[in-house]
Amino acid sequence: MSAVMAAACAGGAAWLMTGRERGSRRAREVLGGCGEAVSEDPVWRRVTAAVGGRMRHEWWALAGGAALALLGDSVVPLVLGAAGVPLIRRVRRGRSARLAEERRSCAVIAMCGALAGEVRAGRQPGEALRAAVGDAGPEGGAWLGGARAGVLAAARFGGDVPGALEEAAKEPGARGLLGLAACWRVAVDRGAGLAAGLERLEGALRAERDQRADLRAQLAGARSTAVMLAGLPVLGLLMGSALGAAPLRVLLHTGAGLGCLAVGGALEGAGVWWALRIVRGAEER
Repeated sequence: MSAVMAAACAGGAAWLMTGRERGSRRAREVLGGCGEAVSEDPVWRRVTAAVGGRMRHEWWALAGGAALALLGDSVVPLVLGAAGVPLIRRVRRGRSARLAEERRSCAVIAMCGALAGEVRAGRQPGEALRAAVGDAGPEGGAWLGGARAGVLAAARFGGDVPGALEEAAKEPGARGLLGLAACWRVAVDRGAGLAAGLERLEGALRAERDQRADLRAQLAGARSTAVMLAGLPVLGLLMGSALGAAPLRVLLHTGAGLGCLAVGGALEGAGVWWALRIVRGAEER
């Protein structure tokens, strides 16, 4: 019965971790939008959000350590949980930064399309740029960061628009503005068609974004497998407890158990770090 329960838990964890990427990839294929913007959150994230409310994810490590400390009658899990708080916070902030970068990249693509439409509708380039950036309200063009005011001022008063766009391109995920600056400079200096260049730029940026999204979807299986394998020791502890072996007492109250816990934790962390490093290296290339 314990083995069947452990297998069921492992299968459920694998389904929860891999189902999100399959759904997001399908959504990208159907809607052609940003994967994170159109995909549905996995079940485990909705559950933790409903239970924890505004509680940050990193504090769950401390709560879990406190629970294990009470169950195992030892302070070691509490110390490990407290040590995991800054690590999980760093991971959460990195993920938030990647999501913000992806949203900014999508905003650049949308702005190129809107600007091309405004120019083809007969507006002057400066007026069209102000409309595309979002001159109507304070929220419009907020993804440009501090460079938004410079872009709007350059567009309104005939300043160095390409220079302002290049400055705005320094924001993470806004690298596509370098292409917009180049299109603007060529259109002004040589009289080339700005709308045609913007449409080609939009298509190139969209193809690049879709390629990155498809690569992430293909690598999601490897990442999910690494995370699932990292959780197998927890299933081993659950099985040992179900069989009456008292693994927490052995790990937390004996010298050999503490040594195994230290060595196993180090190997576990190194294995997860190495597997995720391989995945990140493939994404970067």
